[in-house]
Amino acid sequence: MKRLPGDGCGLATALNVIGGKWKTMILWEVNLAPHRFGELRRSLPGISEKVLTEQLREMEADGLIRREVFPGVVQKVVYSVTEYGVGLNEAVAAMSAWGKAHEARLAQRDASPVGAA
Repeated sequence: MKRLPGDGCGLATALNVIGGKWKTMILWEVNLAPHRFGELRRSLPGISEKVLTEQLREMEADGLIRREVFPGVVQKVVYSVTEYGVGLNEAVAAMSAWGKAHEARLAQRDASPVGAA
């Protein structure tokens, strides 16, 4: 993952860690419950195997998720959120709540008659 210089307030750094279409959705899924690779892929329609693999590797390198390998005849790999990732997920949840409130505000504004205050 390309690292950007610090921004002083940390927002650009945080957005860089969760940047892209899939990382917040992956983080949300593993925060709800640990998932195997196939389960994650099914829960994220439209993501390719290649992109999911890349995103998981980057998130593991950033300490957001943990990859646990369980040996056996068929190797089982489970992805779960780390304590560090839970903190980021809480920040993302706050941004999500703001986004939903903003969507509702825009919908209300768009539904109002023209010229109404």
